[in-house]
This record gives sequence, structure tokens and C-alpha cells, in this order.
Amino acid sequence: MIEATGLTKRYGAKTAVHDLSFQVRPGTVTGFLGPNGSGKSTTMRMIVGLDEPTSGHVTIGGLPYRRVPNAPRQVGALLDAKAVHGGRSARNHLLCLAQLSGIPARRVDEVLGVVGLQDVARHRSKGFSLGMGQRLGIAAALLGDPQVLLFDEPVNGLDPEGILWVRTLMKSLAAEGRTVFVSSHLMSEMALTAEHLIVIGRGRLMADMSVREFIAANAAGFARVRVPDTEPGSREKLAAALAEEGGQVLPEPDGALRVAGLPLPRISDVAHTAGVRLWELSPHQASLEEAYMRLTQGAVDYRSTDDRRAGLHEEGAQGPEPFPVPQPGADQPGWYAPPPPRQERPAAPDLSKSDTEDPR
Repeated sequence: MIEATGLTKRYGAKTAVHDLSFQVRPGTVTGFLGPNGSGKSTTMRMIVGLDEPTSGHVTIGGLPYRRVPNAPRQVGALLDAKAVHGGRSARNHLLCLAQLSGIPARRVDEVLGVVGLQDVARHRSKGFSLGMGQRLGIAAALLGDPQVLLFDEPVNGLDPEGILWVRTLMKSLAAEGRTVFVSSHLMSEMALTAEHLIVIGRGRLMADMSVREFIAANAAGFARVRVPDTEPGSREKLAAALAEEGGQVLPEPDGALRVAGLPLPRISDVAHTAGVRLWELSPHQASLEEAYMRLTQGAVDYRSTDDRRAGLHEEGAQGPEPFPVPQPGADQPGWYAPPPPRQERPAAPDLSKSDTEDPR
């Protein structure tokens, strides 16, 4: 088990992690979520002893990482898939790690097979694709057959087959009773892989609960309702009747209604009483992504703005005024105006061939 208590990390005036406390229990996949810059990578680095906490502490099995006996055989981590000497082959990279930790060489070939790199085992890693590098990093984490595993963005660069493989691998590792801690920005993948979530924002704990509880606490389900397009006014009539019953009704861009606060049978009864036919009445379960976005919207450091030049190249589009271009002669600092082109002058007469040449 991983346990953090009052974990804090400061870099000068910046606090990357602030008073963070949580537990990662064995037998389940725990997702670690948070916006960019929230302190996830810093937290993982402190767990494996790469960064020293400013205050607080974090333990693995009750001990700090640096005091865990033969730590590489107890804890496996993928924190940076690029941390590989490009001149070494995949097999030699793993063999070096195995020799440093007293792991038998046969284990190298086993994990190469597990991650699917056995056919390129003797190829230099500098020629590996991003996905192949991720597989090599996962192989390194599995090398010591550890009971505790940490993965930072493990599916980055993998194709759909690789993503499915990682998902299955993590679930199987947790089913064996191991502690699996996974950081990812892919909400759809976390929804399929993790059972428990730890969410942080700007270095502070925001949520520590199961995926089901997290979605229920941060996003509400709703019903999608559609009426026949051939019956004018029926949509507005139904919306008014549902609102009178206490439902929260919002129009959808495609003409349907989004109704929250009323169960589906009650929506059907209201429509029947109002004399409105329904073409669609379907439930919508809130997703992990919706719940995550709602919880963390105030903890995002980097936000995009509208593109002022969007549609600039469309026919007839009126974009913003172009930037002024300095003109020759204008008082522009550093402006260099090239000299005007030279005018061709008529050639001078060749006096050596003049009719007035002295015959002497």
C-alpha cells in the first residue's frame, strides 16, 4: 500500500504539492487525475524517492522508498518512457537494470514477451516509436515482478490494441492483489480501467473516492426527450409542463429537450397528461469526463481563447484588420529601404572606331 501524509513540495516560491494525504490500496486500480501542472508527476516522483518532500512523508508498505529492501523488486514505475540510452538495444537496457537489482537474466526475455517486443529485442531503442518506448518502459516496471506499480500516462502513443492490452494488464495485476497507481488524462480509459480515483488540483486533494461515487457526486444524469417535428408548439408545451413538475429543462441544439430532476416514468406521465406524443425518451448517464470537468474547472491553469482569425480563408469572410506593413520612407526603427533599381544608361560611343580617326 502507498500512503501519503501531509505531503508538500515547494520549488522556491511555487508550491507544487500542498498538504496531500491519501492511500492507494492493493487489489484495485487507482486512477490519479488532475489538470496539467496540478502536481501529479511531482507526487509520483516523491513516492519513488526521486524528489524529497519539503514536509510530510510518503511510504510504501510502511517504509519510505529509500528504505524498502531491494526496492526495484518491490516497486516498479514508469515515469518517463524516454529515460533510455538510445544506443542500447531493448534487451541490453533491461539486462542492465536486472543486473543492478539482482534479477535473473531470464526475466528480461519474459517481460519482453509480455510487452510484445521480443521481435525487436536487439534493436536500438533510439529507433523505437513512441508506443514501442512505452512498452519498453512498462517492461522495465514489470522486471522485478513487484507488488507495487506506478504508471504515468502508460497508454501515451499506443494504438487501440496497445491501449486494450495495457487496460487488461493493469486489471490483471490488481486482481493478483498488487497495488496499481495510474496517472492519465484519458477520462474514457480511466472509466474503463480504474475502480478508485484520487483527484488533485493545484497540488491539493479534490476527491478520494470510487469512480461510481465520483460521478454521482459531481455530475447528474438526465433524460433526453424528443417530440414530433410535425406538431408545432408541442415542444414548448411539454417543456412548460415538465418545468411545472419541478424538472430542469434545457433545449438541445438538435431540437430535443434535456430534462433533469424527473425520472423517466414521470416524464412519460407528464407528456401523456399534456397530450404530447414522444418520439424519444432515453436516459443519459453522466460520464467520468463530465464529472471531472465540472470538479476541476476552477483548477485549470491553461485555458484557450477563441481564434480571432478563424474562418479567415473562407470566401467572403471578414477577418481582423491586417497588421500594418512598414512602408519605405516611414520613420520605422531599423527600417532598411533598398536603393532604387539602377537606370540603364546608353553606351558611350567607341571613339576608336570613329570616322574622324586620324589615319596616321
